[in-house]
Formats: sequence, structure tokens, C-alpha cells
Amino acid sequence: MFNDPVPAPSAPLTPCIGICRLDDRGYCLGCLRTGDEIARWRGMNDLERLRLMRDVLPTRKVEP
Repeated sequence: MFNDPVPAPSAPLTPCIGICRLDDRGYCLGCLRTGDEIARWRGMNDLERLRLMRDVLPTRKVEP
């Protein structure tokens, strides 16, 4: 009947690891997003978030 468990909502996509401080280039030391990307994050849809996480963030490097 209708005894199927209700699927849990998917976790929001985020690269955040809780280290929230911008470096001299304006990249977050934890997730490598810019301040603008962080500010716009809630307004992005999942496809925009995935593109940023898959295509943009991996190209950024943490500088010592």
C-alpha cells in the first residue's frame, strides 16, 4: 500500500567545510569560492552549483 518510507530530502550541495576566511586573492580558504560566489550560493540552482563545484573550484589552488 502506501507504507513506503518517505525519501529523505537531499542534502544541499555545498563545498563548504567550515573554514570560512578569505585569502588575499579573495578565495575562501576552506572551499575556494569567492565572496561573491558564497553570497550568491543560496540563489543558485543545483545545476549552477554542480558546475561551479565540478568545473571551477578544482582549477583554483590554495596558495601557501
